[in-house]
Amino acid sequence: MKTIQSSGSEVTVTFCAAAGLGLQTAEDLARQILSRAGYYVFSTREYMSRVRGGNNSTQIRVSTRPARAYVERIDWLFALSPQLRSNITENLTEETKIMGDASVMGEEIASLGLKMTDLGLAKRAAELGSPKFSSMLVAGFIAGIFMLGEDSADELIEKRFKDPELSEKNKEAFRVGYGLGRDHVGGRPIVAKPEKPPVGEIFLDGNSAVSLGAASAGCNYITAYPMSPGTGVFSYFAKNAKLLGSVVEQVEDEISAVNMVVGAAYAGARAMTTTSGGGFVLMCEGLSLAGITETPVVVHLAQRPGPATGLATRTEQADLELALYAGHGEFPRALYSPINVESAFRVAGQAFHTAHKYQVQTVILTDQYLLDSGYDIKRPDPSSVPEPIRPLKTESGYKRYAFPPEGEYVSPFGVPGYGEGFVSFDSHEHTEDAHITEDRTLRKGMVEKRLKKMEAMKREALPPTVIGPEKYETAVICWGSVFEPLKEAMEILGRKEAVLVGCEQVYPLSEELCRVIKSPCRKIFVEGNATGQFSRVVRSQTGIGADDLILKYNGFQFTVEELVGELGRLFGARS
Repeated sequence: MKTIQSSGSEVTVTFCAAAGLGLQTAEDLARQILSRAGYYVFSTREYMSRVRGGNNSTQIRVSTRPARAYVERIDWLFALSPQLRSNITENLTEETKIMGDASVMGEEIASLGLKMTDLGLAKRAAELGSPKFSSMLVAGFIAGIFMLGEDSADELIEKRFKDPELSEKNKEAFRVGYGLGRDHVGGRPIVAKPEKPPVGEIFLDGNSAVSLGAASAGCNYITAYPMSPGTGVFSYFAKNAKLLGSVVEQVEDEISAVNMVVGAAYAGARAMTTTSGGGFVLMCEGLSLAGITETPVVVHLAQRPGPATGLATRTEQADLELALYAGHGEFPRALYSPINVESAFRVAGQAFHTAHKYQVQTVILTDQYLLDSGYDIKRPDPSSVPEPIRPLKTESGYKRYAFPPEGEYVSPFGVPGYGEGFVSFDSHEHTEDAHITEDRTLRKGMVEKRLKKMEAMKREALPPTVIGPEKYETAVICWGSVFEPLKEAMEILGRKEAVLVGCEQVYPLSEELCRVIKSPCRKIFVEGNATGQFSRVVRSQTGIGADDLILKYNGFQFTVEELVGELGRLFGARS
């Protein structure tokens, strides 16, 4: 199997520490100062389902060229807490530079047959006044081995710690760590700064991208009952509610979350709720309510492994069929799956546009890996998101559910209090003017009116991203967050007869994707679930599914190395 080799142009830095020791602070600080220095940075984190303790880790790839995916290789490990887990220890080699505190980690590292450099973190942090300073010492050490300057984090520290005394203590800890790092590498950076650093780019993670895309589409009302990993989007809106002009409501459960969104959308808001699989299940009745009332609602479904609580803080792509069939009865919907950070911004905006243009429900399917990963991208342009569609001003005799003229697909959307028309709302089947009916002919017409929207939605479905030659023998097909590691794996393999197909809309299927599926080529589906859910959806819509499947469902994301190995095995089987 080909591996991602370390070189003078890239290193991976991994932190491991218990929750509560300031790991996220150190990661954020290190990542920001490296980006400011002109390096390309990819960062991702994984964490245990607990408030304190355990052993969480963060990987930062620092490179002179764009880096966008998780790799197994660990060049530098900063081990702050005992009981390293297998996802870390399995990837340690004699070449890994392990840094830590001998009094805390010495015996464990020795038991692995490896050597560690003792940084005396516990003693130094105690001298500074708190064990939490160990993370700031590490952040400073990283700045030192890249020779970024001992004052490179001052501005960021002052911004993060408002208390002047605490800010000065953290600066002191950073400088102590910086000196240790600088001395360790003899004053030469471990990776030289890129000759052409990124210009006009910003570091953005999945949570921020989904939030900014939704905000650019006019999202002004968001609800949630906190549930990992969907809480990050909600937290972003809560932190920036005034700036974004949004009402943010933390509710008592997911049933309330979806029903409040339905009510807000009925009143004219551009509304979204964010959750994970267990919460989405509770939203199914509210989704069905939105379906019969033709209320535009957006749901952000951040996937994690189930069933039930499953692995509460891990990643998976196993909720596609749940989203497709959620809600009793038959009604149209659109499902989106961002393939990377840029896509998350764009797709969130598109989800709002589709929901309001066709008065349907849309679901944005992300996962923990996508949301908690970030890298440098060109600054997103809010003006690229379609303009919000406004409710019409109703007139006397307004019919909310009037059958549209030939060639059109939606009834006129008005809201209470805006105009002279009477605007009604009911979970029963209804007449054109929104009164309850049991007329069988009218019922049939209303069902067909709602389902007819799919015709136009199919024509406007987002096409897949296709990378590779115009003529190909193999299509490697994925959806969502698998795209970037798969892209890097295929670049390493260099198979000129294969294309990569990344799908950011998984229902309805675009005409372009259907053409790929119906072409006479071998189809390899790569998915983060155990049963090939997207392949099944594609087969149900086109009659054609996967020739081969590459699946992962242990709670962790695909690595570039394992995709190189799996694809190499399948390509070799046909060579």
